[in-house]
Amino acid sequence: MELQYSERDNHIRLIKLTGRLDIIGKGEIETKFAGYCSGEKARVVVDSSNVDFLASIGIRLLALTARSVASRGGKMVLLNPTPDVQSVLEITGIPAIIPVYSYLESAETVLMAP
Repeated sequence: MELQYSERDNHIRLIKLTGRLDIIGKGEIETKFAGYCSGEKARVVVDSSNVDFLASIGIRLLALTARSVASRGGKMVLLNPTPDVQSVLEITGIPAIIPVYSYLESAETVLMAP
């Protein structure tokens, strides 16, 4: 699993994930992922368009991180998951915890809202 981080002009953090978010993938990104999502009122977009497999351990990482971000006044959203990953997200009820968007512009609009 690879992780790329950038910060947009509007201070939204963009984290792009590539690969399999299974137990091995989680181990490869967990520390960096948590670090990039830390701080007060963080606004985070997790681009999952290149995640080709999502295991339960990956779901747990996403859910716990989203709750942590929210507890500090921030917001986290998922961007453009593949059909297989979207299916797993829906089955597990993750969109109720972490909103899912198809377009970066839509995700940014929601994150910028008070």
